[in-house]
Parts: sequence; C-alpha cells; structure tokens
Amino acid sequence: MKTSYQYRLRPTKQQIKQFDRWLDMLRCQYNYLLADRFRWYEENRCSIDSCSLFICHLPELRNNPSYNSQQDFLPQMKKDRPWYKELHSQVLQNAAKRVELAFDRFLGGDCKGKKSGRPRFKGANKYKTFTYPSIKTDCIDNGFITLPKFGKVKLVQHRAIPDGFKIKTCSITKKADGYYATLSLEDKTVPTIKPDFDPDSITGIDVGLKEFLTTSDNEVVAIPQYYRKSQKRLRVIQKRVSRRKKRSIGRQKAIKQLGKQHKKVADKRKDFHFKTANKLLKKYDVVAVEGLNVLGLARTRLAKSILDAGWSSFLSILTIKAENAGLLVIPIIASGTSQDCSSCGVKVPKKLHIRWHDCPSCGCSLDRDHNAAINIKNRAEGHPVLKAQRLLSNCRIG
Repeated sequence: MKTSYQYRLRPTKQQIKQFDRWLDMLRCQYNYLLADRFRWYEENRCSIDSCSLFICHLPELRNNPSYNSQQDFLPQMKKDRPWYKELHSQVLQNAAKRVELAFDRFLGGDCKGKKSGRPRFKGANKYKTFTYPSIKTDCIDNGFITLPKFGKVKLVQHRAIPDGFKIKTCSITKKADGYYATLSLEDKTVPTIKPDFDPDSITGIDVGLKEFLTTSDNEVVAIPQYYRKSQKRLRVIQKRVSRRKKRSIGRQKAIKQLGKQHKKVADKRKDFHFKTANKLLKKYDVVAVEGLNVLGLARTRLAKSILDAGWSSFLSILTIKAENAGLLVIPIIASGTSQDCSSCGVKVPKKLHIRWHDCPSCGCSLDRDHNAAINIKNRAEGHPVLKAQRLLSNCRIG
C-alpha cells in the first residue's frame, strides 16, 4: 500500500535563502534542458536534410535528447558551472525527469493518448518543488529531517510514520505560507482490502450543487461554498495587487497576501473533504460513487460552483482513505442515475431545475438526489468483489 504524509518545515532564515537558491538554480536547469528539447524539435521537424540548389543551409539532424543523455550531461555541467555542485545529484536528475515527462506528453500524449499543451518555461518563483527520488528511512529524528547535501531542518511532526512503512521519496514544496515536506510511504505487506469487510454495509452517494452529497439512506451533507464566502475578501486583495506597480516590493507583498488567502480557502475545503470522507468510512465498508467527468463539467456555466465544491478532490480523498482503511470505493457509470426510477427502473425524463422525482409507473416519489443515490447503490451491488465476499461469507457460515 502506498500513501503520503505532509509535514510543515520551520527553516531558519539562512535555510530559506538556501531553499530559494536551490529552486532558482533548478528552474534555470529546467529551462535549459527544455530549450535543448525544443531546439531538437525545430531542427528535426522536416525529414529533408539537404538542398540540391545550395540556396539555404539545412542543419544536421541530431539525436533526440533523452533523459539518459541529458542526465549524462550533468557532470560536465557541474564542471562548467561549479555552483551547481551545491545541489544533490538526484535532485538535478529529477529536474531532467520532469522535462522528459512534460515533453513526452506534448509529443506523444499520456497513457490514454491525450496530448497536453506545449511545455512552458518557468519564470521567476514558478519552480516551487524539488524532489529526492530516494532518501534514508531514518531521515526524521527528534523533530528534524535530514536532507542530503542540505542539512537538518526543523519539522513539525504532527503524526508519526506508521510501523512497517518505508520512505520512498521526499519532496520539498514552497507554498504561500512556508515550506512543506511531502514523504511518499510504502508498505507492500498491507492488503488493499480487508479480508473481513462487510459487503452488506454499503451506501451510494450522489454529489451535487444544492447539497454537497446525498446518501442512499437519505442523509444529506450541506455544501459549504468556501470560495463564494471569501470572494469579498479576495476581491479587496486582488484590487490591491492590480493597483501596485509591476515588479515592485509592494506588489510582491500583495501577491503573497493573495496567495495566503487562496490557500486558506483551499485548506478549509480540504479539511471538509477529509472529515466528510471519515464519517462515511466509519459508517460504511463500501461506498459507491459516480464516475463523473469533472473536467468536462468544469467547462460549463456551473464551473465556479463545481470547482468550489471540489468533487474531484473529495472523490480522490475518499478513495485513498478507503484504501488505507482496507475498505472499498466503487465507481459506477453516471449515465441515467437521475433519470431512472430507483423503484421500478423506468426512465422518467426531467430537466436539471426539477428537483423532485415522481414516477408515473410505480408512484415512487422522493428527492431527485436521493433517487440517484439509490440507483448508484443498486448498480454497485453486482460488483465482482462484493459477490466474491458474499460467497466467502456463506462458505464460512456453512
């Protein structure tokens, strides 16, 4: 099982300067390697390598810069630029890995074949994370974390690392209110699903904008709308940023204040998501959810409300917490859950503004979201894992 823990760092002023210097050097290295990729891309786009009329000069075709070739260049780069010796070698290699991932998605697409946009060069203060691909398991001791070639940094360890978990990677991130260390943990002995989970302790949830979610047991969780409640304060700070002179110290302070306010909203939303997920998983062993295309929905007129609710973040947190607890989250196809009757299965067409479900066939009458949650639960009942667990339980009883 894999998980990640995030801790806040309390670096000294000298360590903050060193963090900033590392990030700026890595940003320059990232831009240099990305420029090398673009140079190859522009020089090799055409398959013609000679001109018979001798009118123009055509550059010689060169090999595609790869992660290995750019990684092999790093020792020479340290000789040419001695100040880069200050950085850990694996941190520099990780910057080359980032360039490869960004450029490969631009040319070939991701695992689903979907291409991303042209990678951008990182401007000042836009490179905010560096990663140690491997780090010692005992790097945290007595409230300090030891970072290779950096030293010990004070750390707020609000929770201990579980026994048996090994630290795989460590990422240092600069946020609006300071620096954070994110540890990636892994324990291969922990099962993904508990062998004794109850397949009958199941609920379906339907997320919405009127209420955050409605369960198949008709339990409703109100939507908090943290962003909309903070818009007045954000508007004031945003005006302050726009009125400051560009590249001035006052503008930088206003931008930092704006970033802190946005982070406060995001932290409140994240805390709400975690608490809601905890309540669901304490009560149920299996949670059925809709497989929503949140990215597509966020391009509609309801974009602000959908992003404020944070459906994608909540479903991701719910899935991760269920895996950590050995429980099960089942995504089902969302098509027709609001239109189909949960009692007889007849399709009852209704527009989005109609919030009540009335079935003319069986007389079923209930809230639209409650009806959808029951449909989601019913569709998850036939999941192979639930069938296998029920069969196993019957064998034990027999």
